[in-house]
Amino acid sequence: MKKLLLVALIGFAAWKLYGQQNAAGVFPSLDLFSGSASSSETQRTASTRFTCDGRQHCSQMNSRAEAEFFTRHCPNTKMDGDRDGIPCENDSRF
Repeated sequence: MKKLLLVALIGFAAWKLYGQQNAAGVFPSLDLFSGSASSSETQRTASTRFTCDGRQHCSQMNSRAEAEFFTRHCPNTKMDGDRDGIPCENDSRF
């Protein structure tokens, strides 16, 4: 019984540590409180991270930033149905 409890405790600790590391890595260069990330810096970073490769739909995107890059820079995307400039707004993943 003690071994089972110990394994469960170690598993829980590893799961919590993994979640904290992933949450910290989602937006590493974006500081919401200081406003340090400028829009030109963000666009330059996005243009170097993403390239037009033929993907057109929200289900093919991995992030909101990627979807925004594709709608602005790539032809024939189908991610902004109401043409308000916000891609994948009904996608609950983002």
